[in-house]
Amino acid sequence: MRRKGIPVIVALVLIVIVAVVGFGSRLLEKYSYSKEVVDLDEYYGVEEGELAILLQNDMISDRAYVRDGRIYFELNTVKTYLNEGFYADRNEQKILYTTARDTATAVFGAREYTDGAGGHALEYEACFAEGDGIFLAADYVKRFTNYSWLAFERHLQVYTEWGTKQTMEVTKDTQVRLEGGIKSPILREAEAGETVEVLEQGEDWSLVKTSDSVIGYLENKRLDNLQTVTEEPVRDYVEEEYTSVRLPQKVSLGFHSIGGEGGNSTLDAMLADGNCINVIAPTWFSLTDNEGNFRSFASAWYVESAHARGLQVWGVWDNFNYRNETGADVSAYEVLSSTTKRQKLVQDMVDTSLGLKLDGINIDFEGLKVDCGEHYIQFLKELSVLCRGSGLILSVDNYVPLNFNDYYRLDIQGKILDYCIIMGYDEHWHGSGDPGSVASIEYVSKGLDRTLEQVPAEKVVNALPFYMILWKTEGTTVTDEYVTLNHLADFLQSQNIKLQWDETTCQNYGEWNSGTALYQIWAEDEESIAVKLNVMNARNIGGVAVWRLGYGTPAAWDLIRAYGSL
Repeated sequence: MRRKGIPVIVALVLIVIVAVVGFGSRLLEKYSYSKEVVDLDEYYGVEEGELAILLQNDMISDRAYVRDGRIYFELNTVKTYLNEGFYADRNEQKILYTTARDTATAVFGAREYTDGAGGHALEYEACFAEGDGIFLAADYVKRFTNYSWLAFERHLQVYTEWGTKQTMEVTKDTQVRLEGGIKSPILREAEAGETVEVLEQGEDWSLVKTSDSVIGYLENKRLDNLQTVTEEPVRDYVEEEYTSVRLPQKVSLGFHSIGGEGGNSTLDAMLADGNCINVIAPTWFSLTDNEGNFRSFASAWYVESAHARGLQVWGVWDNFNYRNETGADVSAYEVLSSTTKRQKLVQDMVDTSLGLKLDGINIDFEGLKVDCGEHYIQFLKELSVLCRGSGLILSVDNYVPLNFNDYYRLDIQGKILDYCIIMGYDEHWHGSGDPGSVASIEYVSKGLDRTLEQVPAEKVVNALPFYMILWKTEGTTVTDEYVTLNHLADFLQSQNIKLQWDETTCQNYGEWNSGTALYQIWAEDEESIAVKLNVMNARNIGGVAVWRLGYGTPAAWDLIRAYGSL
């Protein structure tokens, strides 16, 4: 009987052993650390000659490239993440970078760049084109940009900001894992004594970055000695300083519309109208072709006469008057997108201004499209360099800023210009077929507020309209005509019309019927101008401009005089 029971006992013991082993295996599987290693080629997703980019602590989708042992970025990467100031002219095969005092030019494939001081040799190609891409050397970008980088086998660490960070010390050899948890794959080994940056602290695991910029998770029990460390910023970069010239008092500018050389003879009459201005801006110059040439109605006598009256003269250059007058094919895009044409235009403008002894240049380029935006800004940068070096004041006329015209880049203009003039009118414009105010107070106020988010207040000049529009609606047809401020009273009297104050627009409004037509007018008069000047004064901007001389009344100019003396 005893012998018969032995097999049963053995079987039971074996069952117990198998159960214990199985249970232990499950315990071991549950609580043991995974030894699976991440495939770093797959993790970084790079091919040969590419490096993933870690910007601060974020992996971006763009790539860096290795060429002849140097790091290169695509131009779009540079403009998006590092420095948007680089300008590419693919037709002329060059990259430009304009500072406050100079423009550096690098030709595709060349191991040098040029600026006002001449040529400068480089040990690498500053830039090159390949396929649809344009690539800039990280070292060349560094000459104009406040950033640093460290290259590793598969990725590049880039820093553009520096502050404080938290660090901890690894207390025992362990692994940095892809996610928190012992079953997560291993990114890299971590040795005792190594210092890591702590990005996020969790209950059991913390997100860290290693000295070679691998971001993953470490167990908190393997970390100790939390410290706050001040990061060392880049010190080999000098921030660009843009100097500006401003009048000792508020700008009080009158635009003088001149349609021919004979128009210069109206100077005395215009100054009798606007007898409180300190700047006169004659509309003398207009682009005449796609090569960067312009016509001029300028007069040295005019400048001398204005100076004798204590006025500054800022010559106006536009891109539309000659085209409108003659029907000529004049494309600002064709001129500004060509570095050769653009730089010729800039030089000719400055030479002409100096020859006439002008005090400043006023740019009035209107109707530009989105695709012209970057070329226009490069034009203003290059012009600002020559104006700054020549002592010429540079001002630019701008639309009231709205989402659809942000490519005029008031933020950049605010740095490089002396004055940014906002044309605070054309809320509803001639030929629009949409009756309404030329410049309601909300339109002006919001326009100034948007401008002041991007441009220093002392550089902002708001232009007032000394005109309004008479709207005629007959059925579905809307036509209009201008009425100037100095003719408003006579016009209203001739029509036997009395206006009423409209609190919404802060203008006197009138409407009447004649036959089957409805007439409407939102008047620009002394009352509306006074409200606008109060809004401008409350924002402490740099001055006022008026479109245009010859349209005013003594009472309106008295308001301008009082504003300028504040």
